[in-house]
Amino acid sequence: MGKGQVPVAVGEKRHIQIERMGQHGEGIGHVDGFTIFVPMALPEETVLVEIDLVKKKYATAKLLKIEEPSLNRVEAPCPIYEACGGCQTQHLSYEAQLAQKRQQVKDVIERIAKDNPDLVQSVLGMEEPWAYRNKMQLPVGGNLAKPMMGFYARGSHQIIDMQDCLIQMEGNNRLAHICKQLIKETGTVPYDEKTGKGVLRHIVGRIANHTHKDKKEEWMLVLVTATKTLPKAETWVAGIRKVCPNVIAIIQNYNPKQTNVILGQKNTVLWGKETISDSIFDLDFQISPHSFFQVNPKQTEVLYKTALAMADLSSDDIVIDAYCGTGTISLAAARSCKKVIGIEIVETAILDARKNAERNAITNAEFIVADAAKAMPKLYKEGVRPSVIIMDPVRAGCDEAVLRAGAAMQPKRIVYVSCNPATMARDIAVLRPLGYRLEKVQPVDMFPHTGHVEVVSLLVKERSD
Repeated sequence: MGKGQVPVAVGEKRHIQIERMGQHGEGIGHVDGFTIFVPMALPEETVLVEIDLVKKKYATAKLLKIEEPSLNRVEAPCPIYEACGGCQTQHLSYEAQLAQKRQQVKDVIERIAKDNPDLVQSVLGMEEPWAYRNKMQLPVGGNLAKPMMGFYARGSHQIIDMQDCLIQMEGNNRLAHICKQLIKETGTVPYDEKTGKGVLRHIVGRIANHTHKDKKEEWMLVLVTATKTLPKAETWVAGIRKVCPNVIAIIQNYNPKQTNVILGQKNTVLWGKETISDSIFDLDFQISPHSFFQVNPKQTEVLYKTALAMADLSSDDIVIDAYCGTGTISLAAARSCKKVIGIEIVETAILDARKNAERNAITNAEFIVADAAKAMPKLYKEGVRPSVIIMDPVRAGCDEAVLRAGAAMQPKRIVYVSCNPATMARDIAVLRPLGYRLEKVQPVDMFPHTGHVEVVSLLVKERSD
């Protein structure tokens, strides 16, 4: 094979040994050292594939036959699993999913952070890894005769129509059923994203208080339309209320733009309240259509308990939460320390955080709208000396300026919460020469049957003597 040549071609069939899994749940094998990605294939399997895409450094292939199946392969319970892009690993036993996610984190700690992979603990999984999602966002398509509602097929915008999603809470599935029925009854035309015509674009369901049996579940339904008004809105409201008595908020969201962003800026309450109330531990949070809130309530409490245990707070400690969002971790930490300062660049999130602090009668939490990279040096000049800094950035990880500003404040501990182990590992490598040693990495399975894993890492200040 000459330089620059690849050993496979589109349409070619190959026998491949799958060596490991990628971060999206696909099997990874090689032909003459050239990487092949095979959706639905598992490590230790020998498979027959057909190459369907060839790039300079890799190819993708369609799985034709499993010649030697993995002992960890199971039959996926979802009838549309192979077509739907919502889940990636239902064909892998749950125990093996957890082992795979731990390995994924170990790999990036060793390869990117250049640190000890044995610091990665076993993944904290769920006892019952189904029906865990409290938020549903379904695109609407098809036509009046046959409306479609479901998730996109892998790598496309083709809607795979569904009856029930096995990882969604029952309430969200019930909301989806009645909406599909009401599309027909009201003659509400599904939106066509290719032409920009039609009315109903998405339905968004949110279920609150699912894990708190002492409180009634509160459901919210958001109908996202391309039109300013929803035709026959009264019929929609009556139909939803009749079938779903737990609904306390029915909202129309107006999004006229041809965009992949689901929600527009304008909300109109068709019936009930503007928000629903949910809890983390004993803290109460009001959730609007635009609010960020973790989608797996049981594992959110596991995640936050893990982060707080690593923070090891005392009544004298000052905490900075560098990417505080709506203040969920900040307020959980505030109960155990002297003061929390939450920093977030998104103003609407800070407004929500302040409301959440007031709602929970927490007076030792302060929230600042700012870039953390600029706010932290300013706070340091003002005499603020945090014992702990918590960082929970978006998937892209921390801005290096935030890491440097945080390290310059010399906290005893940095607790890093991440939804992307690779960018977390990159940031750990930045913090090491700034005086912070990685002590523990704890993965938490927030999203069973998908390739995603959440991680909490503890970094401690090295002694300077």
